[in-house]
Amino acid sequence: MAFLNGEDRLGARRWSGTLLADRYGAYETVVDPRLYPGRISAACAAHARRNFEELTKDGTSPIGLDGLRRFARIYEVEGELKELSDEQRLAQRQRLARPLWHEMRQWLELERRVVADGSATAKAIDYTLVHWAALTRHLEDGAVALDNNHLERQIKPWAMGRRAWQFVGSELAGQRAAVIMSLVQSARMNGHDPWAYLRDVLRRLPTLRNSHLDELLPHRWVPAQA
Repeated sequence: MAFLNGEDRLGARRWSGTLLADRYGAYETVVDPRLYPGRISAACAAHARRNFEELTKDGTSPIGLDGLRRFARIYEVEGELKELSDEQRLAQRQRLARPLWHEMRQWLELERRVVADGSATAKAIDYTLVHWAALTRHLEDGAVALDNNHLERQIKPWAMGRRAWQFVGSELAGQRAAVIMSLVQSARMNGHDPWAYLRDVLRRLPTLRNSHLDELLPHRWVPAQA
């Protein structure tokens, strides 16, 4: 994640903003407020919900079922706001979603008092409470999503194939594969045909000046005139 620190030589400034992710420890190091005061951490609600879903697999967890119902109400509200502007979405989240989150926290704190430490139920509750500020970050910023499911859908093809690709020859080969995968998905997200994008980029690269390389990034790329 060193690229988030920018590159003075290329005129790229250090990144600041809100990072929405699961609670994988490596992500926390790049949003540490002591080191990066301009960065904010937001947590994925789907990951918190998943813990309660796991509790319901044998059908014997009232807390798991209640947790899922509470998340369902939050997601129902969020689904009604997706067509709004960031400002409108924030206002409606404050009005409709914040009370639901407030009720959930009260419920979690009450239930936590009566469940055994170390149990799966306690872990599900503790995960949500420990990361509460990050999980509710979207209530302060209409541009922040409730979860990162959109991104997970983008990387699903690579996640499903990773066992087949775990022997890629070397660490460098793995890094190169990750770059290509990122370019392919970024091209798709920007509405490009990945094959047309890569073909054009590879054709233009040998004669393009270094100062113009950023023109080939997926979000800036314009197909060469035929």
